[in-house]
Amino acid sequence: MKEINNMRNIGISAHIDSGKTTLTERILYYAGKIHKIEEVRGGGAGATMDHMELEKEKGITITSAATTVYWHDKKINIIDTPGHVDFTVEVERSLRVLDGAIMVLCAVAGVQSQSITVDRQMKRYSVPRLCFINKMDRTGADPWKGIKDLREKLGHNAVAMQLPIGEEDGFVGVVDLVTMKAIYNEGEKGDDVIVKDIPAELQEDAELRRAEMLDAVSMFNDELMEALLEGKEVPEEIIHKAIWEGINSLKFTPVYMGSAFKNKAVQPLLDAVVRYLPSPIEARPTKATKVDNGEVIYIKTDPQGPLVLMAFKITEEQFGQLTYCRVYSGTLEKGSTIYNVRTGKKLRVGRIVRMHANDRENIDTAKAGDIVALIGVDCASGDTFCDESLKVVLESMFIAEPVISLAIKCKDNTAIDRMSKALSRFMKEDPTFRVSTDEESGETIIKGMGELHLEIYVERMLREYNVQVQVGAPQVNYREAITTKASYDYTHKKQTGGSGQYACVMGEIEPIDFTQEGALEFEFVNNIKGGSIPSEFIGACQMGFKDIMIAGPLAAFPMVGVRVFLVDGKYHDVDSSDMAFRICARQAMKQAVRKANPVLLEPMMHVEVETPSEFQGGVIGDLSSRRGIIGGTEMRDEMTVVTATVPLSEMFGYSTSLRSATQGKATFSMEFDSYASVPRNLQEEVIRARAEKLKEDE
Repeated sequence: MKEINNMRNIGISAHIDSGKTTLTERILYYAGKIHKIEEVRGGGAGATMDHMELEKEKGITITSAATTVYWHDKKINIIDTPGHVDFTVEVERSLRVLDGAIMVLCAVAGVQSQSITVDRQMKRYSVPRLCFINKMDRTGADPWKGIKDLREKLGHNAVAMQLPIGEEDGFVGVVDLVTMKAIYNEGEKGDDVIVKDIPAELQEDAELRRAEMLDAVSMFNDELMEALLEGKEVPEEIIHKAIWEGINSLKFTPVYMGSAFKNKAVQPLLDAVVRYLPSPIEARPTKATKVDNGEVIYIKTDPQGPLVLMAFKITEEQFGQLTYCRVYSGTLEKGSTIYNVRTGKKLRVGRIVRMHANDRENIDTAKAGDIVALIGVDCASGDTFCDESLKVVLESMFIAEPVISLAIKCKDNTAIDRMSKALSRFMKEDPTFRVSTDEESGETIIKGMGELHLEIYVERMLREYNVQVQVGAPQVNYREAITTKASYDYTHKKQTGGSGQYACVMGEIEPIDFTQEGALEFEFVNNIKGGSIPSEFIGACQMGFKDIMIAGPLAAFPMVGVRVFLVDGKYHDVDSSDMAFRICARQAMKQAVRKANPVLLEPMMHVEVETPSEFQGGVIGDLSSRRGIIGGTEMRDEMTVVTATVPLSEMFGYSTSLRSATQGKATFSMEFDSYASVPRNLQEEVIRARAEKLKEDE
């Protein structure tokens, strides 16, 4: 148990370009895992955790990467995640299996759009976190603005644990408000941590900030509160205990500061990780459901307990599938047999490896709390493996729906096999990447979270499979919904000699708010009384209603947000059948949907543009011309941040026009926000274009 108590499973998450990968690189260096620091951008071999060629070229993280380091006597499993919203599933599945996280903010920008998404994901899985305000050496760095943002925008009880020594390019170290000592990094790479007395000019400020911090953490420890009220000196251990309580109750967020790029104050952050973030034993128990009776149980981290592990990420390698797993209970041994609850199949564990970015180290056993990878085990992302005697399913991950699609076609017919191999691999690896075939046109359609997401996969097909594809114009994933209640009353009769078909259904449909998290897109309510429709036909009715959800009446886009009530009906002893009731329910649903004022919905994107202030007017004008609703503007030094909600259909090619309008100085990020009704005039255009496309495909 001591070994598990000394383990930490953490993730590093943030908005794009906040310095996550640079911070991970420094952690690897100071923990002795690597002996030379490489940068994300610039010459050299590139950052250790960005092991794909594309990541090195673009200077962004595309896939999450795992590694293990040792700090003092503690083992830390780290997952470095992407910041770009297009790869949000990488963050989602990493946070699902982690016990704690470091949330990185940029000292200049503070909380940005993707920081909000990452925070929402951490809250979804109740992950305790520390916050690290990075880039303290940059012009305009202001950690207090970051703390204010954490409180106001994210609702955190955020409190500074350190005070910066020096500002911007004069930033040289931090004051630790617990020990009341100044901490500096010296040596070429900041290897030497020097502890000194607090500079005289900062003494007063440090005492004020310390009083603020103690006041905030005293809420989590009665002993500390008593000592403060009586004006006694507070022992350090009690302060640490109170901070631990606050973080792990998810009611307190300590804020640390530093500059990963300039090798400043990374070691104190590592000290905080091992001191305050929970071990797998201290972390909240994981919820699981028994397969046989649906009972919800909680899995405790116990190496002697029954084996339970979850496959949270899959990558295909030349030697077979690499499956990243978190062991929740029991001990996994090389050569042992595990049971896949979803498929009901037993699998033999051939090789267990510990990952370090793209390198791997063979190990013989993995105990509860460990994050390892299995080689050659066939499964899907999110699968639960366990002892056959237990048979439980772990709580699954939240997977966002794709919002954009492209039609792709092989330039060379001989490469079709390679393309299908690539697509099936990418689909297996990434649950937000979907592939389908348009039945009418025979085109292959790929769907994803954004233009960059799909662009990366097209590029990977060329590099990894030597497949050149022609890409069609991007398509928006429209949806159809109803706006009012409507009733239906339909009878299906067919006589063709011999036994016929007879069914009658009556009821109504109503709209439901499908945008709430956990809400259903389709709901069926059976209100049949007195057996007017026999119970064996109810399932067929439900399937018939659901069939119509696949293609709505306006432009054959999928329907969302419909609740169907089945109230009454009739049947015939001889002529009624499953098929008759399914056909009848389809026709009834069509009848009701047409009466319920159907509308077309389009995906709306939350867009955040950071532009030099002189271009602000042009940027706002351009977003407005794209039917954008401007949410607000905020000044950050010489830059203005504009937030807006804009239809996805208007955002294609936006990066090019933004660059040309701002001399290449502006940047933007975009993520799915919600669905909204398409204006009536544009709705007709979309329906007309869709009808023409369907006609062409016939």
